[in-house]
Amino acid sequence: MSAPAAPPQYKVDVQKAVGYQPAPQKVVYTSRDLMLYALSIGVKQDELSYLYENDPRFAAFPTYPLVLGLKKDTHGVSVYGGGGKEDVPGIPAFDPNKLVHGDQSIEIFRALPLGGEFELHTTVSGVYDKGKGMVIERTTKMIDPKEPNKPYSSMKGSAFVRGYGGWGGPKGPKQDSYEPPKDKAPDAEYEDKTNDDLAILYRLSGDYNPLHIDPKIAPLVGFKKPILHGLCTYGHAAHAVVKTFGNSDANALKSITGRFTAPVYPGDTLVTKMWKVPVEGKDQEKVIFQVVAKERNQIVINGGCAILWANNKAPQSKL
Repeated sequence: MSAPAAPPQYKVDVQKAVGYQPAPQKVVYTSRDLMLYALSIGVKQDELSYLYENDPRFAAFPTYPLVLGLKKDTHGVSVYGGGGKEDVPGIPAFDPNKLVHGDQSIEIFRALPLGGEFELHTTVSGVYDKGKGMVIERTTKMIDPKEPNKPYSSMKGSAFVRGYGGWGGPKGPKQDSYEPPKDKAPDAEYEDKTNDDLAILYRLSGDYNPLHIDPKIAPLVGFKKPILHGLCTYGHAAHAVVKTFGNSDANALKSITGRFTAPVYPGDTLVTKMWKVPVEGKDQEKVIFQVVAKERNQIVINGGCAILWANNKAPQSKL
């Protein structure tokens, strides 16, 4: 059976789209936002360094910048605007209900401040025709405008737009495969039973998409009830790795990537399975991981790979 074609007369101009840079986006957060985020990705009272402002090690969990694109520069509830569907030259309008999160990665260059005003600088780094849909890839750096050449992190995310493939565009580069070692049990597993109200809590970090709270909307896009934010599951996975192999240290994580493969429902038990594998460089450790929804025995994040700094300390030249 052939893949579904894009809507009639749907055309994409890749040369116009790739390299497009919208205006820098102002973002703002406080230590309260950091604590709320940490709580929603599964940090508990045995790790007060992410939850208690008077803890001597109080720090931002390193994946926090992932929420800022939707939180923007407000401390209040913002109107959901479609998840980054700003007008991109060369990409015609599409149904935002057809958009799902594909892959996500983040590389951390230096520790996050405990609050302040910053900017996100985004570039459309790829537009690909996958037959069954279109992939739009964006790369975003979080910076302090006063130090534009010293980013805090670089985030790369892909959005898959179902039904908008078949327009004859590039298929995209071959992706790295982070499969668990064959015939080897995980070196560690971290299990966390999520709360039934977790999506309601996580949305307060800035993603107010009604799909995650409104029982009337979820069935309209094919879900039996509101689902958990993909980036909340992603944060759970990052926390599992950092707690298990990084001694819960905010400075332990160098980078993490993963691919969303199935939805998570609030109340699901998430099991993060982790395998330590060889890595080039004696100052690093590499962990391959999967996240499984235990009740359905379904992989919800696959192709996961985290790079940790050995002894939780990045070389000074990296900062």
